[in-house]
Amino acid sequence: MQFLALIYAGEEQDDVDLETLIAQYQAFDEQAEKAGILLGGNALEAVSTATSVRVRNSKSELTDGPFAETKEQLGGYYLFECKNLDEALEWAAKIPSARYGTIEVRPVMVFDQ
Repeated sequence: MQFLALIYAGEEQDDVDLETLIAQYQAFDEQAEKAGILLGGNALEAVSTATSVRVRNSKSELTDGPFAETKEQLGGYYLFECKNLDEALEWAAKIPSARYGTIEVRPVMVFDQ
């Protein structure tokens, strides 16, 4: 089963310097790749670069900024292939930002072909 792990944290909440955090993420990536569960993932640019798009009455409305104003912002994601939710949650707990942010884990919906 595929699971998406959405990484939420305050942009200035890191409990370590950026270089150390990057090294921690690289170590996590290597561990997840070695286990064969990592299908992909990316970090996102700062929320200040976001643009939200809504279509109302057939017209696009663009708004600078994120979809919602919150203390924690979506900063990146991982796509896992795991046996079940419990395994996905175990891996999510190993993501470095889980120490100070929130990792939301959701199964990827499968549509019949």
